[in-house]
Amino acid sequence: MRGPAGEAGQGADPTLPLPVSTAAPGREYPSPAYRPAVPDLRRHRARRLLRRLALTVVVLVVLGIVAFGGLLVLTPSVGSARQLVAGQDLAHHAAYPGPAVPARFADSLVATEDKRFYSEPGIDLFAVGRVGVAYLTGHGVQGGATLYQQLAKLLYTQGRSSASDEAEQVALAVKLYLAYPRQQILQMYADVVYFGHGYYGLAAASCGYFGVRPAGLSWPQAAMLAGLVQGPSLDDPLTHPANARSREEHVVGRLVATGKLTPAQGRAALTVPLPSLTARAGEGCSRSA
Repeated sequence: MRGPAGEAGQGADPTLPLPVSTAAPGREYPSPAYRPAVPDLRRHRARRLLRRLALTVVVLVVLGIVAFGGLLVLTPSVGSARQLVAGQDLAHHAAYPGPAVPARFADSLVATEDKRFYSEPGIDLFAVGRVGVAYLTGHGVQGGATLYQQLAKLLYTQGRSSASDEAEQVALAVKLYLAYPRQQILQMYADVVYFGHGYYGLAAASCGYFGVRPAGLSWPQAAMLAGLVQGPSLDDPLTHPANARSREEHVVGRLVATGKLTPAQGRAALTVPLPSLTARAGEGCSRSA
């Protein structure tokens, strides 16, 4: 006899058909609770991408080191830096050597031009990395030249700013860092940089704009001179007083931000009217000034 589902057995109904199996012959099927192990393709691809990225970074670092080593070999020695400063001062009828760089001007210059001057090895590694990324992405140079690089530009590349010149300035900046103490770097820079209105060197600018020697510069005067080095003609306090005032405010703000001035001192510096700062412009420095 057949059972209720067509199976043979006692009491089965022989008229009911047996269930038809749809399983393919010879094929095994897992139980419903089983799930086949599928590889995580996204994780695998991420690991592969990270490996490629790491390899690319290593290759770029090695190429950078090789290229920089080549620049160190190909660029000139900086042993002649002081002679170059003397030659430029002679050509510009500026005093050489100039007077010692006063603390107020040094602080103002460093605060606005190169805040890591006292700790960097001639170049600002953060800024160099930022410039490198800018070149690779086609967004142009994003600035970041240290005082060492600026001095190299003034002395060795005749003020040019092409990509090859800037690469040379990086190598020369490291050489300057290794060859000269920081105070001498500041001195050479102050002796040759252009401050506008025909004034080359800190002494000529201080006497020409304010009628005082560098040692007698007030905070607002020192800040104004430090602000001139990036745009000496555009920010000339005698021909473009509004621009000069804006730059002075920027430098004073940097002095406050770096802790060289308190906020109260910064506000006090900016209360001095520009005509008062330049009241003796053109008088020069008398022997008693």
